[in-house]
Amino acid sequence: MTLAGLTAALASPALAQEEPPPVAAGSWVFGVGAATDNRSKDVSKSDGNPYVWGLAEWSSADGAFYAGSAFETVRSNGSELEASVFAGWRPQVMGFDLDLNVEHKWLIDANPGADDDAFELTADVMRSIGPVEGRLRLQHTPDGVGAREAWTWYEAQVSWDQTPTWSWSAAVGQREQEVGIDYVGWNVGATWRLSDRFELDGRWHDTDVDGSMAVGDDETYEGRFVIGLSAFF
Repeated sequence: MTLAGLTAALASPALAQEEPPPVAAGSWVFGVGAATDNRSKDVSKSDGNPYVWGLAEWSSADGAFYAGSAFETVRSNGSELEASVFAGWRPQVMGFDLDLNVEHKWLIDANPGADDDAFELTADVMRSIGPVEGRLRLQHTPDGVGAREAWTWYEAQVSWDQTPTWSWSAAVGQREQEVGIDYVGWNVGATWRLSDRFELDGRWHDTDVDGSMAVGDDETYEGRFVIGLSAFF
């Protein structure tokens, strides 16, 4: 068999010298959306006002590596727009899905002298059993935007795909801050996949922060039901 293969290769030099197939270049995903409040870690980044967001993300052919940029409207330190760039790695380890990423955020046109940028590190560990998925999240920044300095966020989430288009999820987390209020936050809600591209989410967000601790009309920590629409292309 070896002799026959060698003879065939010598008889067909053009086939023997063919170039290897091209390596897949990866793919892009683009997303846009809007919601009645910009909630992050169960507190408002838009002082209870509606917001819009968008992102562009590139993933490697095997889906393990990704990078991109994003924006969202906020109300923070005089800024109404936050922009970011991010990169991450999604390996699988012993049956668990991991998502490890770093993100650099900027507040556009923030007040003069305000600390308008921050690095945010995120580590997710996920495991699915049938229609149920559990996720543990750890987030940390050594120096937050504005007056905030280092903070850490711990969160546990569980979700259930009731049907191919309808899912429920709930999460509870704790935020520890060097400058700012330490609090526990939680959310519960449902997501409706309207199509392959569109999702509608309804969710209640709340914290254990007493309303008397808010400043003026600040609605940062107040509980609120949020409705959001997302589209991906």
